[in-house]
Amino acid sequence: MKTDRQVEALLRELAPQVIGLLVRKHGQFDACEDAVQEALLSAAQQWPEQGVPDSPKSWLATVASRRLVDEWRSESARRRREENDALMDPTPATVSDSDDTLTVLFLCCHPSLSAPSQLALTLRAVGGLTTGEIANAFLVPESTLAQRISRAKQTIKKAGAEFVLPPSAELGERLRVVLQVLYLIFNEGYTTSGGPDLHRADLTAEAIRLTRLLRRLMPDEDEVTGLLALMLLTDARRAARAGDDGSLVPLAEQDRTRWNAETIAEGVSLVSEALEAGPVGPYQVQAAIAAVHSEAATAADTDWPQILALYDVLEKVSPGPVVTLNRAVAVAEVNGPEAGLELLATLDDDSRMSQTHRLDSVRGHLLELAGDTGAAREAYLRAAGKTASEPERQYLTRRAERLS
Repeated sequence: MKTDRQVEALLRELAPQVIGLLVRKHGQFDACEDAVQEALLSAAQQWPEQGVPDSPKSWLATVASRRLVDEWRSESARRRREENDALMDPTPATVSDSDDTLTVLFLCCHPSLSAPSQLALTLRAVGGLTTGEIANAFLVPESTLAQRISRAKQTIKKAGAEFVLPPSAELGERLRVVLQVLYLIFNEGYTTSGGPDLHRADLTAEAIRLTRLLRRLMPDEDEVTGLLALMLLTDARRAARAGDDGSLVPLAEQDRTRWNAETIAEGVSLVSEALEAGPVGPYQVQAAIAAVHSEAATAADTDWPQILALYDVLEKVSPGPVVTLNRAVAVAEVNGPEAGLELLATLDDDSRMSQTHRLDSVRGHLLELAGDTGAAREAYLRAAGKTASEPERQYLTRRAERLS
């Protein structure tokens, strides 16, 4: 008899496969995804008590197909022909061993969708999370999240998206979106955007699981390997990121003996593999930066010149304000805080940074290093007022109070 946790893991693995089976047979991604969600709920209620069926994938496909028939029976006459076709064969004729997860993942990251919709749909259709779980993760009402998912599926339908992998000419751009969505899921789990918790381990674990799956399906894509390495190297520090009271502990002050050595070893191995393969992308470079941090026994041992060199590469392959922000820290470590502050000033008029607390947070840190405690305190307080994360707000407020 499988435990609830084992059943949950199995259902998450099977969810996109069953969606793929039904969409290939019936079309209508929106209706099939709804039906599979109901089948997953039934399985989650029954399997822990009654046992997992011999063919769990077939069980889910059968139950979901019956849900589709029930739905079509209740619709108007315009659906009658589809209903009759389905009633002749309410279950897939055969449940093959083929895996449509990659196709489902690319469909959920369709370019016609907004980033929040891509996140929500990916977590539900590919991750197997319930609407309530996703709503809780992103701190929105369940009704709001349900509407977002419903609109996303209707948008895909109106766009005429077909249940096929993108043509090779579009694959690179669509893969970029898929990787971005997976990284956003990971980041929301690693540092939640709001609320009382510093991180959501379930989201980081799900992002890593999906990226492992994507790597298995696309083993020759080095940026997929790079993203997986970046996630692992970052997540390896999770146990040391919070104090006993849940407060944020910055990287330089973390107890590195609490870092997960096994996860770091896997991440370093993956990034080495990805970098050896050929031209590098932004996730590979970020993973390399994370690897340099991970290999330093203490904060003082960090090879900042190497990190700065990697940020120079990253700024060339993927320029942007967040890269500049992080590069400013490396510049300060190598060339002094005044040099870092000078680079940071180039972001003052960037509208993309106006709403985030991170610019003021980094500025406070560099001003503190430069000895300007008054200005550092003001920057920390501005940053504290902009973040919706309670642990980050408390950390920034304490930094400011320490300089009073």
